Parts: sequence; C-alpha cells; structure tokens
Amino acid sequence: MPFRNSGQSSLAEARRRGRAASCGGMVALRRTHLIYVFALVTALGLRALAVLGYPSVLWFGDSVTYLRDALDLAPSKLRPSGYSVFLRSLAPLHSFTFVVIVQHLLGIATGTMLYALVRRASLAAWPDRPWRAALLGTAAAVPILFDAYQIELEHLLMSDALFICLTVAAVTLLLWRRRPTWWLGALAGLALAAATVTRTVGLPLIFVFVLYLLLRRVSWRTIGATAAVFTLGVAAYAGWYKAEHGEYALSNTTGFFLYGRTAAFADCDVIQPPPELARMCRDWRTYDTAVAPGYSALWGPDSPFKKIRGGIAGDRADRLGTRFAKHAIAAQPLGYLQAVARDTARSFAWTRSAYPTVHTAAEYRFPKRGWRLSGATALSDRYGGATARPRVVEPAAGLIRAYQSFAYLPGTLLAALLLAALTGLVRNRLGGPALLAWLTAATLLLVPPLIADFDYRYVLPVIPFAALAALLAFIPEQRAKTQKVIFRFRAQEGICNTSGENLNRV
Repeated sequence: MPFRNSGQSSLAEARRRGRAASCGGMVALRRTHLIYVFALVTALGLRALAVLGYPSVLWFGDSVTYLRDALDLAPSKLRPSGYSVFLRSLAPLHSFTFVVIVQHLLGIATGTMLYALVRRASLAAWPDRPWRAALLGTAAAVPILFDAYQIELEHLLMSDALFICLTVAAVTLLLWRRRPTWWLGALAGLALAAATVTRTVGLPLIFVFVLYLLLRRVSWRTIGATAAVFTLGVAAYAGWYKAEHGEYALSNTTGFFLYGRTAAFADCDVIQPPPELARMCRDWRTYDTAVAPGYSALWGPDSPFKKIRGGIAGDRADRLGTRFAKHAIAAQPLGYLQAVARDTARSFAWTRSAYPTVHTAAEYRFPKRGWRLSGATALSDRYGGATARPRVVEPAAGLIRAYQSFAYLPGTLLAALLLAALTGLVRNRLGGPALLAWLTAATLLLVPPLIADFDYRYVLPVIPFAALAALLAFIPEQRAKTQKVIFRFRAQEGICNTSGENLNRV
C-alpha cells in the first residue's frame, strides 16, 4: 500500500469534505424545485379537468377565419395567420382535443419560463437562499398557471395562448443573461417575429426590445442580431402575403379597426369630413347602449363596412376607415385621448363588466352547453373529425366552471403589480431587467385601446409581464456572472448521486 504522510491525508480529507458539502448543496438546491413542482402538478390537474369537461375547442367570433386559413394555408387579409400555421402543423392528427392539450401545454411552458427566469435572478442575488428563490419564481408563475380565464383562453380556438407563450419566450431569452449574447438576441428576435405574425400587437415590442438593449449598453452585435432576425421573420411573412394578395403587409384591416376606435367619440358636426366620407358618419355612442360603440360600428347590422365593395378586409374599406379615423383624431384629439384613457382604466376594475357585449363576455367563460359558430360545421368536421362536435361532460365541466367563478386576477391587483414594479424601477433609477418586463406590459396594455378598442382578452397577455416586473424590480441585480455565483459547487455535480453522497473516492 502506498505510503501517505499526514499532510497528504489531511488534504485528501479536506477534499472529501468539500465534495460532500458541494453534493449536499446541490441536492438541497434541487429540492427547492418541489415548490414549483407542486404548483405545476396542480395547474396540470386544472387543465386536465378542463379537457375532461370540454373535450373539444371552445369557439370565438374569430375562430372561423383562423380555421379556414389553416385548412387552405393562405394568409388572411383580416388578421395575421401565424396561428393558422400553428393549427396547420397539428392538422395531421385531425383532433381538436390534441389542439386544446397543446395550447394548455403552452400555458404551462409560459409559467415555467417565468419561474426559471425569476428563480435564476433570485439565486444570483441571494445564492444562500435557494428556498426564497423557488418561492419567488413560483409566485411569478402563479397568475399564468391558475387564472381561470387564462385556462379558458387556452381552450379557445384563438391565437392568444400562442402569442403569450412566444412573447414570454422572447423576453426570457433577452433577460437570461445580464448582457445577452448575439445568439440569444437572435432567438429573441425570432420569437418576437413569430408573435407578431400571430398578433400584430407584438410589432411595437421590437422598439421596446431595442430601447432596452441600448439602455443596457449591450453590444451592437446583439442589438443588430435581435433587430435583423425580427425584421427577416416579419418580412418573410409579408412576402408570403404579397404572393397571395399583391402587396407587402401583415393584414389589410388597420383602417377598419381604427375606425372602430373613433366610434367612441367621433362627432361629424365637429369633424366635418369630406363628402366621400359622409357614409362613415353616425353617432355610434347612442346607437345601442347595451353594446360598445366600436362593436356596433364594426360588426353591427348597420356598419358602413357592410355596404362597401370588397367587405371589411377590402382595400376600399381600409382606405375609408383610415381616412375617417385620421380626420376624427385630428379634429377631436381630446376625445380620442379620453376614449383611450377610459378603456385603459377598464383593465383595472375589480370586477368584469359585459364589455363590449354580453355575448362576447360570455365567450370568455366555460359554457354550460356546447356550441360552435354557424358556418363552422363543415370546416371543423374537416379539421377535427369526431372531435369537432361540441361536448360538455359533467361533473368535470361543472367543477371548472365553479373554479372560474372565483379564481382569476382582478384588474385592481393588476394595477397594484404595475405600480409596485414602477416603484421598484424608480428606486433603481429605471434600470435593471424589470424595465423590459414593465415596458412590455405597458405596451401590451396601451396599444389595443390606442388602435382598436378594449377587450378583456387583450388584458391577459399583460399579466405575466406585470408579475415578472413586480418581482424583478425588488431583486438586487448582481454584476457577476450568474453561473459563477449560483453554481460554484456544480463542478462536483458529476460525482454526486441523488442522495448527496460523494461517489469519487480519494
């Protein structure tokens, strides 16, 4: 047996103890995931309950357009078709049940990204407080995992669950490192481009991203990669649109929706539009007090677009809507700002109202009876086969309906999250990773009332970023590389088993 002096023995013993401590620390760190695992399993259980109670998709007014474009694989003039491409990728299984399951998994993935991001930031700030990091990370994911309206949104044949997941992925990529590399920027640009061709409200977020990267003094290579990949992704879709419709665009309804925005305040006696716009004049504020003015102006039986050649997505409708909206906003700027402020404030009400219509509000709740849109039967049967038939299966359906009656984030708490985040940002001199989350939340909150109208569906994408910003704003940012601070003992990971024992014998 080789001779060992006392010095060598002491050194070996010290190494052995160091590895044992490292292994024990690694196991302790892993155990903190149990907090999120418990939340994750519960959230999966709620979504399983929804699928059992409602085996097929739930329908919304826009669903038919998405489904038709998925089957024909053509870009829509009414709205971007990124979601239709997503549906087309799932079409070979001919199962709406599978579509619903995938969309619920997108919600789970969104929550997991938020958990990972906040936990990572917290471990960098407090490396000796892993349980705190797990709790804060789980808190970031709770709204997206447990809000019943979010779960119902994932069940709708709509683009929102995909859009939320993609935007959260883009923000997560940019915030994963204090100074993101060029390839993280490129991936973030790609995710944001995919979100933008899913819902155009993602388009202004590229300016938010670039502004944030500039303020963080990130390398020009990273900024360029983010902007270039985003531009290429959106341009590729615009090229597809041109091949189908003859012009570069994402949709052809900007003027249509902007006209709906002006319906809440437009007064033609004040605007005095040119004669060719006279057909657009009507006092929609008093047309039907039970319906939002914008809804009546766009979708009501007397909408001027029903009499315009080419329909609501035609070139003439877009041109007339845009011209009238410009005249209205120029003549009544205060009325426009009041309408935007009023609709933005709806996001912060404690309870939900029947806005824009009673029927629309009901579409955001799990129904007591199954239904699908008129005219959707042939399309849905073609896509989903037997799973296209609407079904409500009790008692699972009743349980998820009961859950939705109380389990959601009131608008007042959303306001509190945004205010808390802003307070933290001011304390940090408007710096740190919380800034990107807060600016993203503010953009997603304000853009719909600015260019269209308020809808509760538009508020749900704001919530994950508001929660993220509120937490990151109060987590101290560390300049050291996160990996060095958190996982200093991870070099020993390869010699640990799950019980924390040292497997490398000196």
